[in-house]
Amino acid sequence: MKSMTKSEELFERALKVIPGGVNSPVRAFGSVGQTPRMIASAHGAYMTDEDGNRYLDFVGSWGPMILGHDAPEVREAVMKACEDGLSFGAVTKREVEMAELICGSIPNVEMVRMVNSGTEAVMSAIRAARGYTGRDKIVKFMGCYHGHSDALLVQAGSGVMTAGVPDSAGVPQSCTKDTLLAIYNDLASVERLFEEFPEEIAAVIVEPVGANMGVVPPLPGRHLGSSAAPTASESLLAEDKNASSAEQADKEMTAPGFLEGLRSLCTKYGAVLIFDEVITGFRLGFTGAQGYFGVDADLVTYGKIIGAGMPVGAYGGKREIMERVAPVGPVYQAGTLSGNPVAMAAGLAQLTILKEHPGIYDKLNKKGQWFYGSLKQIAEETKAAVQVNSCGSLGCMFFTSEPVVDYASAKTSDTAQYAEYFRHMLSNHIYIAPSQFEAMFLSVAHTREELADVLVLVRDFLNNDLFMQ
Repeated sequence: MKSMTKSEELFERALKVIPGGVNSPVRAFGSVGQTPRMIASAHGAYMTDEDGNRYLDFVGSWGPMILGHDAPEVREAVMKACEDGLSFGAVTKREVEMAELICGSIPNVEMVRMVNSGTEAVMSAIRAARGYTGRDKIVKFMGCYHGHSDALLVQAGSGVMTAGVPDSAGVPQSCTKDTLLAIYNDLASVERLFEEFPEEIAAVIVEPVGANMGVVPPLPGRHLGSSAAPTASESLLAEDKNASSAEQADKEMTAPGFLEGLRSLCTKYGAVLIFDEVITGFRLGFTGAQGYFGVDADLVTYGKIIGAGMPVGAYGGKREIMERVAPVGPVYQAGTLSGNPVAMAAGLAQLTILKEHPGIYDKLNKKGQWFYGSLKQIAEETKAAVQVNSCGSLGCMFFTSEPVVDYASAKTSDTAQYAEYFRHMLSNHIYIAPSQFEAMFLSVAHTREELADVLVLVRDFLNNDLFMQ
């Protein structure tokens, strides 16, 4: 009888005391037919499990390890902060410095409130939007994941997609009655909701890059030919029905991109536009998706990235909205451990490096363009039923022949085939997400040589006779 590995032994113990043996469903390996690897340490682009196996990591703690694991500057900042104490439950210099850094760098973020997770940040931002507008309904997009708060576990992405569960048990119907669903990258679906509820929608919340149904970038704007008849969603920028025919024709020559269209709709109907930047914030660039796509949001949420992987989150935005939050305003939100000094030290160390060295983003995004472009080329050359989506250093391989632009097309992916791919990569010491519907994250620590070796492994898999069948 084959002896168990240390990871298997630990997982057996975990199953007895932790639901499913994991503290987050995205860590489960059940959908890929494997046992989770128990990670003992991580440095640079690699993680090492309890059995001493070393893996090139493309999860990066789900995004925050932009500088790689255990970056020396971050580690030193954390150790110094620990010497001063682990938690105070009082205001500290570091949380003020973090707020100043964010507000001084991010478009439209004039005030910010620290919290402890991305879920908490989103939940609080929605409450602030409702308090500011005096409205109850919110619009979210199928396939976008915004944490596990009750009102948002409706057609969510991430682990919910992998598990095949469209909603969650334990969420009363009353909690989701004001959550309206729209189709990602489909402005017409959003416009219809605003037309039906013109004075009831408090906010539209969106992942500016859908990164919890794989990676689905927002569709850009496009120029309409002179013979093209604009659809309802392509006419969003028409400001006045009484505009002259010449002015109207000029406006109709350009159809807005998805994010630009959302901005226009929210402005028109007086709703708050919330960018959930738990994944894209400080990753696409220092100013996040707002700067990357040139679209202004009213509120923005952040997660583990601003803590360099430590448990932390934040929400911020325009002053008139944020001043509705207690103790200044009537929207109550609190957190005993918010602004934890150790987490703030870690985040400040990483964000300061990224701000002072903007070339990091240029190199990282070019690395992503080359790597994901090479994956796409391999898929084309092998004639594999694979789609490769990417945005900057984020990317995903979908095992489907259909272009992936939204939740429905992402769900056409062959998850059994992805499981085979996952096992192939893991057996070659490449650690990717144990789910078809999660992103790959590149870091500064990944070298071109290492990525080239990964491309060889991908080509080998796609050329495999079993896959070709």
